[in-house]
Amino acid sequence: MSTYDQHVFDELKKWEIEMTKRPTLWNKATKTVQTKINEKIPQKVHDVVTASIKQMIKATLLGSEYTTRKTSQFQGSLQEQDEKLKERLAFYKKTAAFEGAGTGAGGFLLGLADFPLLLGIKMKFLFEAASIYGLDVKDYRERIFILHVFRLAFSDPHKRKEAFEKVVFWKETIDEFPAHPGAINQINWQELQQDYRDHIDLIKMLQMVPGLGALIGVYANYHFLEDLGEVAQNCFRWRVLMEQNHE
Repeated sequence: MSTYDQHVFDELKKWEIEMTKRPTLWNKATKTVQTKINEKIPQKVHDVVTASIKQMIKATLLGSEYTTRKTSQFQGSLQEQDEKLKERLAFYKKTAAFEGAGTGAGGFLLGLADFPLLLGIKMKFLFEAASIYGLDVKDYRERIFILHVFRLAFSDPHKRKEAFEKVVFWKETIDEFPAHPGAINQINWQELQQDYRDHIDLIKMLQMVPGLGALIGVYANYHFLEDLGEVAQNCFRWRVLMEQNHE
């Protein structure tokens, strides 16, 4: 293991502690508040968000939109892969911020449109990130891995340890899925949608407030991509190092 790889390994062990720690009192209080907020949000808003999440994720697993673009596997050391990801993440953060500013300034209807647009940006980033770390995103089973990375990034703190273990013990996880698109029926859509919505609902609702929408849209979308980038990088780093150790 190179000096850089050892440094990454040490960072991943610290990240493991963060991902597996028990929910705090703040997490529990936030969950209670979020549940009450969800009860106040108009049903049509819930319907738009739920439908966009489910359709986008299904398109990710079954469609060709993401598997026919930028799927060439990057050749390089782990350090070079990290540098390449940093470069591409900067691009996606700016793209998300720009999109958030535009929809945030447009009021309620454009605010609703932000949900599927932002989700699309996140998915495009995850597919490109996977390719950077050498995954073949045309392989259906690797797309299942990408979905688990997405789930971990936006998981409920009470379920984060389970989501983390699904990623780091990937060989055991993927054995639960048949190697064909029918595995999509084994995904708990309700849980996945609700966790993602709970993660973003509050700040995205504020994006629809007149006069504040554009500013909040820029801030929220930029940081959503930043958080996703950190989780994705660590998940893919983990895969790279674990597979190297088993060679």
